Amino acid sequence: MDGRRTPQRSAVMHALASCQDFVSAQELHNRLVENGIRIGLTTVYRALRGLEASGGADVVRDDAGERLYRTRPADGHRHYLLCRACGRSRPVDSDVVEEWAGRIAAATGYAAVEHTVELTGVCTTCQPSGAEGEPPWHWEHAPDTPGRARSCAS
Repeated sequence: MDGRRTPQRSAVMHALASCQDFVSAQELHNRLVENGIRIGLTTVYRALRGLEASGGADVVRDDAGERLYRTRPADGHRHYLLCRACGRSRPVDSDVVEEWAGRIAAATGYAAVEHTVELTGVCTTCQPSGAEGEPPWHWEHAPDTPGRARSCAS
């Protein structure tokens, strides 16, 4: 992470590491404040941006365009399939995407090529039971975003 190592930034890193699913900066801030940590939302955003820049966090966007963060695994960059209803995520095999990006960079001579792949769907838990005559892909969005962080450790 770029910048100084402060107690607040360490708290953000620890809180993010306790989440199994992606979480927004605002959700993470709320969790920190609920646990008695005095920290500003701006500090949380800065810490998350620093983690992203240093390769310590993976980032996806939800259907509203909000950035969601998750600690990057030790084995590096991953792509995820994200549920549009509850926000749960799962890593997916993306070797073909990485190889393709490498070929494009080599063929064009570009350096430091970055890419974003966003895969969304509806997980099996959120899929409707399939009422008669209703298409199987219809679902209702979760009423609020707290479910997105439900897998964070208490």
